[in-house]
Amino acid sequence: MKPSLKVFAASGQLGYGIPEESFKHGVAAGPDVIGADLGSIDPGPYCLGSGETVVSGQALERDLRMVLEAAKETGAPLLMGSAGTAGRRSQLDHVVGVVESIARQRGLKFKLATIAADIPAELVRQQLRAGAIEPCGTVPALTEAELDRATGIVAQMGVEPFQRAIEMGADVVIAGRSCDTSMFAAIPLMQGYDKGLTMHMAKLIECASACADPGGRDASMGTIGESWFTVESMHPKLRCTPVSVAAHALYEQSNPFQLEEPGGIIDLTHSHYEQIDERRVRVTHSVWKPTPRYCVKLEGARHTGYRYIAMGGIRDPRMIAATDHVADETRAIIARTFAGSIDPQDYHVVFRIYGKNAVLGAIEPTPSMERAHEIFVLIDVVGRTEAIAKSVCGVAKQYFLHLRYPGILCTSGNIAHPFSPDVMAAGPVYEFNIYHLMPVADPCALFPIELRDIGGA
Repeated sequence: MKPSLKVFAASGQLGYGIPEESFKHGVAAGPDVIGADLGSIDPGPYCLGSGETVVSGQALERDLRMVLEAAKETGAPLLMGSAGTAGRRSQLDHVVGVVESIARQRGLKFKLATIAADIPAELVRQQLRAGAIEPCGTVPALTEAELDRATGIVAQMGVEPFQRAIEMGADVVIAGRSCDTSMFAAIPLMQGYDKGLTMHMAKLIECASACADPGGRDASMGTIGESWFTVESMHPKLRCTPVSVAAHALYEQSNPFQLEEPGGIIDLTHSHYEQIDERRVRVTHSVWKPTPRYCVKLEGARHTGYRYIAMGGIRDPRMIAATDHVADETRAIIARTFAGSIDPQDYHVVFRIYGKNAVLGAIEPTPSMERAHEIFVLIDVVGRTEAIAKSVCGVAKQYFLHLRYPGILCTSGNIAHPFSPDVMAAGPVYEFNIYHLMPVADPCALFPIELRDIGGA
């Protein structure tokens, strides 16, 4: 019978602060593999388009030091993916620089493999002209015009590049954009564990203790055997239950029984969840179903303009009742003010009125008809240029602040602005414009691997 293998998920994403006590419990349990994400698509298109990172500085350095020293202490290989948030080469290089600095400071020595995930636009163009590119979900078909607008393109790698890096002798692997499962599934699959069970376990633990009750960011452990795996939070007060573990399949999935991955689908139709003690759940009968083609998901972002914002709170019940009217009148004034000087297509104004259906807006299924005692207004302006965005936002702020409405008492402004300046730059704006699937014959061909020695003389 095949011995069990322990796969330790250090964090849902490094750089946000690993809960230390739970992490120490996981290290003390003697994992055979340590994995962690360094990024995600969750922060949106900005990091992919701009090359900036969400996390950096002392928080990132602290978490990287913790996992690097855990790998040294346990002897377990350390696999990390989606470096620098979006997994672009510049972000990967930034993370590697931090790792090299830590290694010098702490006297660590290891073989490091880096795997880039950037995809040349011309390669995508060739596949697009051949009719091989298809949308991933409900997105428009990719065009060459949109391809040319992308400021950065990456592809999500599966387990295979990680496996090749380990075969090359890497102790630590840092990769660009990666599937969330890849770091946790690569080595168990190399050692012959069932693919359906391995991929399901990886999908559960990649979010750390999110599959526990109550969920959290604490480290988690997946232990896989010949026909089963168990999941456990490393926080002693968090417990995995059949319900909490099964329910995790709802996370980011349109179909909780069919989880799509590069090269196949994790079929959970007949998965069985069993409580084996107070805090652990055993899972069996998860199945891997290969797809006819192996595809990678392409992600790209385009620059669409610049954002300026203004914000404030309102307590006047008369103005609260009139906010829709005030917003509509302000839009009309903006249009008149810039008529003939700024094309209306060059800016976009949104009044987000929190406390009054601001989150879902027009698609709110149960719109509130009651008057809140106070609301918060965010004026969100995106312009083709910074100058346009700033100018339009200034006009929007000023007229929204002073516009007359039925029953007005104070005529000098009815919004409390918390900051000065009250019109603030929020930087460049990016939108996803590539979210498509591209078939590949070799899962490793798009992802070059570089191996180097870190530390030592």
